[in-house]
Amino acid sequence: MTRRVIALIPAYNEAARVGEVIAGARPHVDEVIVIDDGSKDGTAAAAEKAGAKVLRHEQNRGKGGAIATALDYFGRSDAEFAILLDADGQHDPAEIVKFIETAGREQADVVVGTRMGNTKDMPLVRRLTNRFTSWVTGKLARQQIPDSQCGYRLLRRNVLGDLRLSTARFETETEMLVQAARAGHRIISIPIRTIYESGRPSHIHPSRDTIRFFKFVRKYWRG
Repeated sequence: MTRRVIALIPAYNEAARVGEVIAGARPHVDEVIVIDDGSKDGTAAAAEKAGAKVLRHEQNRGKGGAIATALDYFGRSDAEFAILLDADGQHDPAEIVKFIETAGREQADVVVGTRMGNTKDMPLVRRLTNRFTSWVTGKLARQQIPDSQCGYRLLRRNVLGDLRLSTARFETETEMLVQAARAGHRIISIPIRTIYESGRPSHIHPSRDTIRFFKFVRKYWRG
């Protein structure tokens, strides 16, 4: 097995930003893969132009569906590590190196970014929501995870065999952590930059995604 590192970037209607994210990631990884989740704005073309391999969903499947496609590609690749990061510019690709170095130094199977050390630029509602959902996730995972909603994370190949994802939206990122933790994988959190663009709408639907999260919690709380 090689020590190759790939970047996996779920994207939905991010034509304006995905190229910059790809350009920032390429110096730090061996391959960049964008999962275009049914975008209508030319995201796929922008990603290919920036040098990424594009896996395209004809219909929008949600972030969990995009992650499932990303992990399937990871499993069929010869990479040892996969870095997942968002396409909207909220994650700084220059920090990929920190994830790789931490995985090696700490012998971690999962490395998750945390934005909770510096929340002055984080919207209040998101800050409170993140703290609550991370507390709940920590209970389910039986270990502390300061920012369970952060999509910026590294996975080592050996984690894939213990993931049996049953969700398809934003709760998938939480499910990954719970399943990995319960399988005994070492999860480390590292501080990352908090980048928010004023007025930028979130893809998270407050009511629907909250209901999905609590359904997820009910399922795993009993398990």
